[in-house]
Amino acid sequence: MGDGALSHWERSSTARVVPPARPRKLAKVPFVELADGRLQGVVSSGSDIGRVYVSSVATGTFAFACSTNNNRPCGGAHGSFCNHIGALINEAVLQYGAPRVVRYLKADAPEGDTDGAGLASAMRSTRPQADTTKAAASVFSRFLRHLAYLEHAPVTAPLPEMQFFPPTRAVA
Repeated sequence: MGDGALSHWERSSTARVVPPARPRKLAKVPFVELADGRLQGVVSSGSDIGRVYVSSVATGTFAFACSTNNNRPCGGAHGSFCNHIGALINEAVLQYGAPRVVRYLKADAPEGDTDGAGLASAMRSTRPQADTTKAAASVFSRFLRHLAYLEHAPVTAPLPEMQFFPPTRAVA
């Protein structure tokens, strides 16, 4: 395939950013992503401003996990989705749109304009099991990495930590 068949963004050194499906507030769920075969993210505690939970739901099986960033289990995630996971699903639907989240999770959700509560109910009806993979550390680490980028001044120059390969020069 020649270079002429590629769109401008495919030839550029940057990737296009897909805007959120609908605006969302970041205070309750500051980080949500569809990655590593899971819907996963960071959810603020409702009772302690200094505590956050790392919650996830696995694609296909809907196995769920919720714990603090230092791996203390969530008290509400016994046998079913806790409020943190419900908030995560709601925010994912706002961020990515229901069709994309449903496809990614391979959920059998009702047709039409599915909201987060409807999607959570459809997944809950399959009686998912708790996930014991302890993925909280990697999710929280990515969240902290995203926060670190907020401290950088907006520039168009490359960031040193984003340069994966050392510069090379052609030898004449």
